[in-house]
Amino acid sequence: MRVGFTKLHGLGNDFLVVDTRALTAEVAAALQEPDTVRWLCDRQFGVGGDGVLALSAPRTAGAVATMRVLNADGSEAEMCGNGIRCVAKFLRDRDPALGDRLVIDTGAGPLACGVALGADGTVAAVTVDMGRPRLTRGEVPATGPADERWIDGAIVIPGDPAGERRLTAVSMGNPHAVVFVDDAATVHALARQVGPALETHAAFPRKTNAEFAAMTAPDTIALGVWERGCGITLACGTGACATAVAACLTGRATVGQPITVHLPGGPLVITVAADYAGVSMQGPARLAFVGEVDLADRARAARPA
Repeated sequence: MRVGFTKLHGLGNDFLVVDTRALTAEVAAALQEPDTVRWLCDRQFGVGGDGVLALSAPRTAGAVATMRVLNADGSEAEMCGNGIRCVAKFLRDRDPALGDRLVIDTGAGPLACGVALGADGTVAAVTVDMGRPRLTRGEVPATGPADERWIDGAIVIPGDPAGERRLTAVSMGNPHAVVFVDDAATVHALARQVGPALETHAAFPRKTNAEFAAMTAPDTIALGVWERGCGITLACGTGACATAVAACLTGRATVGQPITVHLPGGPLVITVAADYAGVSMQGPARLAFVGEVDLADRARAARPA
């Protein structure tokens, strides 16, 4: 069975978007199996990507579709900030009648997306109302008293030569562990070297995304991310949001003011509401290419064990 896909990216965080509404239930299920997702995302033996975004019918009134986020390792994430911008572009470019504001259902609930068109009439940028950041240990989730916040608290990460670090835990529908450091030049190396151990730290029962950040100005952050289920990534939308929230919670940045978060793939602009009732994320979405795969090829093309 041949299945069409559209590859899009947000700042280099790339995804295969597949609209399962046009598929039979059997093919849609096969496409979302962990082995299939791993094959599709394999950059040598498959198409290549940080994940598969599977679209299905909306779950809530007013939404236009449901986005399921499948990581490159076959696991499922609750939410993906760069991914939802790509999905908003995918949907709006194909159906201009949707207008400039559309709601997409996610594992973190329905989220509203405002689109901005480029000179060619297609979506160039998307602003997403990312919803309320979850700040208690029980919501993240993290170990410890469920109603307690983990803000600039101590943690020892296995294998980390620095010993104790200070961490702020935030959920944007998915868990994030944000560590601030002094030297912006180190954030990407730290994400690669220390991120894997932080992802699987016992303090996070569902694992966590690991962010290493440095303030380069009162409204500017340099950020390196080790993404849960994907590893090093060029950008992470929910990670940028969680880091901006952590910066505000720890007094490093100001609520209500735009914060530019610089990732390897480029910048995102994040605004944290003054009462922490919501977070806005603005960034680009780009088309890479359109293609199709034959699911029967998986066994022949999969990476050797």
